[in-house]
Amino acid sequence: MSVGAAIRRVRAYGGQFLLLAALTLVMVLLISGVPRLVNRLTDQGLRTQLSSELPARRDVSYTSRLMNLPAGTIASSSQARLPVLESQLPAQVRELVDERWYSAEIQPGRVTGPDLAARYLKVDLGFRAVPGVRDAATIVEGEWPNETYVPGRPTEVALDADVARKLNLRRGSALRLQRSDDPVTRPLQPVDKASDLVVVGLFRANDRTDGMWDALPQLLQVVDPEADGFPFIALGVTGPAALDNLVRKGWPVRFGWRYRLTADQIDVRYLGHLVEGLDDAQRAVPSGLTLTVGVDGALRAFAAQVDAARTLLAVIASGVLATLAGLIVLAAMLAVRRRRSEFALIRARGGAFAAGARRSLAESLLVVPVAAALGWWLGTLVPGAPDPVAWYGVTVTVLVTLALPLAALGVPVGGAARRDLVRVRPSARRLTVEVSLLLLAVLGVVLLRRRGLTLGEVDPLLVSVPVLFAVAAAVLALRVYPWPLLVVSRLAARTRGSVAFLGMARAGRSAVAAPLVVVVLAIGTAAFCAVVAAGVGASRDRAAEQVVPADALIRGERFAPDTVDALKGLPGVRAATPVLIERDQRLAVDEVGTDAGIGQSTVLLVDGPGLAEATGVSGVEVHVPEALRSARAAPGVLPAIVSPAVAADLARAGLEDSAFLAVQGQRYEFRVAGTQDGFPLLPTDTDRFVVLPWQALPPRTTKPVPTGLLVAGNRLDAEVLRRVGDEGQSRFQRSGAVTGPGRPLGVTVDTRVGVRHQFADGGANGVLVFGFVGGAAGGVVLGLLAIAFSVLSGARARGQVLSRLRTLGLSRRQWRGLLVVELTPLVGVSVLTGALVGAVLPLVLNPVLGLAAFTGGVPVRVEFEPGLVAAVVALGAVALGFAVAVEALNSRRLRLGEVLRLGEES
Repeated sequence: MSVGAAIRRVRAYGGQFLLLAALTLVMVLLISGVPRLVNRLTDQGLRTQLSSELPARRDVSYTSRLMNLPAGTIASSSQARLPVLESQLPAQVRELVDERWYSAEIQPGRVTGPDLAARYLKVDLGFRAVPGVRDAATIVEGEWPNETYVPGRPTEVALDADVARKLNLRRGSALRLQRSDDPVTRPLQPVDKASDLVVVGLFRANDRTDGMWDALPQLLQVVDPEADGFPFIALGVTGPAALDNLVRKGWPVRFGWRYRLTADQIDVRYLGHLVEGLDDAQRAVPSGLTLTVGVDGALRAFAAQVDAARTLLAVIASGVLATLAGLIVLAAMLAVRRRRSEFALIRARGGAFAAGARRSLAESLLVVPVAAALGWWLGTLVPGAPDPVAWYGVTVTVLVTLALPLAALGVPVGGAARRDLVRVRPSARRLTVEVSLLLLAVLGVVLLRRRGLTLGEVDPLLVSVPVLFAVAAAVLALRVYPWPLLVVSRLAARTRGSVAFLGMARAGRSAVAAPLVVVVLAIGTAAFCAVVAAGVGASRDRAAEQVVPADALIRGERFAPDTVDALKGLPGVRAATPVLIERDQRLAVDEVGTDAGIGQSTVLLVDGPGLAEATGVSGVEVHVPEALRSARAAPGVLPAIVSPAVAADLARAGLEDSAFLAVQGQRYEFRVAGTQDGFPLLPTDTDRFVVLPWQALPPRTTKPVPTGLLVAGNRLDAEVLRRVGDEGQSRFQRSGAVTGPGRPLGVTVDTRVGVRHQFADGGANGVLVFGFVGGAAGGVVLGLLAIAFSVLSGARARGQVLSRLRTLGLSRRQWRGLLVVELTPLVGVSVLTGALVGAVLPLVLNPVLGLAAFTGGVPVRVEFEPGLVAAVVALGAVALGFAVAVEALNSRRLRLGEVLRLGEES
């Protein structure tokens, strides 16, 4: 068999081989290019998430405890250990270290001086020796402290210019360092070892974002007093020799070593290994040191999203690739069917049984490997890191190359059998295969639900279950398909006209097994993506309502009680209600405070009617229990809504009818009035909480004050809400009612819309969106292509019938009606079965996909929106129109004489 003959045959049947080559190219392109694109989207998501956080979150910091050391060891103790600690980091962490710093500092002590006394300032000042500070900052007044300490001279210190201005210090300011009255640090500081200080210079940082300035407390800012009577806390720069002098006087010293990880070199493909490395580092902290890692939480959350997205992509990819494989099989079967007479002639002339298969193999070898190589090369052009999927491409190339020869082996030896008959009773072989497929699908679903999945890994069970499920549904549809058509056909026979009867008869006799399975796979994949996307979106809405069960939430430390009235007076505000959250509160058995021996719980105070009003005005679907809404202020026990864990503990202790808890220093008695797994305003992972009705609290001398404010209204201005919240905190601060440290920081304003956007933006959401859009679009396109195959597979037989009917007087308009009647059942059954598969499959897979990583921990529920039903109907109409158009175009190519020739195959 010569290569030239094979080339001539490929040219003769160019259209069929072009179709086979195009499908091969697309399939290999997806295998090669999609992993690269996914890695690129994942990498971009990681960069975006890390860049949105402070660079200091990427620091791995070791800190020693305060210690007394011999003088002269400051420089050697800090610098020499910098490379040692880095070498002890796990390899996957160590290779990401981009910058490193070390420092030594003296615990802040109380400083006094004329310039401070002029402003009545109480200041605690610490001292830090930081190598490289002279290169990272510029002296704007004076000079840097002397590198060597001269006995008898004051200790020299340099301050940031803004810090010095806030503390009323300048170049030449004389200070006296002595013990602080801080109860924590005072015992560590020397007794009667006062030291003279002098400010010799003021500096400004060249780049305030440089990692050198990120160590806490920072050199570039003053820590404000925690409350009235507390000191300002600041930090100055000095030299190692000056620190040695202070150490010699008994001042304790602390060392710090920081290693900043670069985000640009984090390989998202090995993100799990990096998280494991950070865990290993925290388990192997050297004695006497404390390790602080800020990036592990963000990486862990991102890794959970990536694992969930990759698992979902595996499901979508299995559907798309299985559809492409089905299309390749259909293309091979269609090509062999068109050449059936050629293969039959070879057998009639004494050719071997595999002669046609060998001929087809030679032709495939000329087309398929070239198309596969081109598809792989195009996939390598997609930006992104590659995955080890080369063997997938090789396997696909081999299987596609064998598709045409295997189809040729199935050509019947004798004449062409009729393909327009559907057996009412299937053969034993077919029945066995179909039952086996159904059992495999059911078994796969059961195993998947019982065993679960390892997220992020391509599990063969996960990949096979969606395909088996769709094939099983298609088999059931094929079994049911002829019976309704038979009934409708009998009804059509009683009507006037021949179009309906002939169309239903043709539809009932069409052999649509393989095309229908492929269409169900494709439409099922598209519907699955749409249903899951709708479920994720709805779950994000519920998650946003869980965080902000109104239109906005103002969070702070403590607000003046009149802040609620101030908010209600703002334009657009229709409702406002206070909330109070205190974490880690212990329950008691009596009013004295005897510990009940129950774990700590989060306490939430809400105004029941106010919360119901705010949620109602905002249109938020949040259930406020009747026990909280109807409670009224009266002597006795407060009704409380508790978590199941707290309820179980109280029941074991016999305290479900009477227990006590403290709220801002006041103890209240409560009883269990109901249980809930979660409650608005509390994180989804809060499993221990007690919710009390604020409006029912008994009168006390000291009333609780809100730590948060819920606001409902239209067109709320976040900046105005922030201003009113800050003013409310300031009024409470000025009232003198502060019972503990806590100068109020600026309030935080979260809107429900903003929280919803946060769930949908950043992280690995780009991968998720790509999977949904690509799967839905690919499923629809491939489904339409499969419908075209199903139409073309019976085009010649349909053309014969049409030509004969045209000779009997069938008009063109009647022909179009006949075509619509014949194709409507096929298209309708295919699209409807695929849509049902796509709707049921999320119910099967949702518990094991881990999509809660994209919804703030709120479990994803499958949602069926009315728009999806409309989309299925529209898709069916488009598919029917497409099928009619394909048949019409193909019929124009056939001449009446060609299809009526004696012996023409069907």
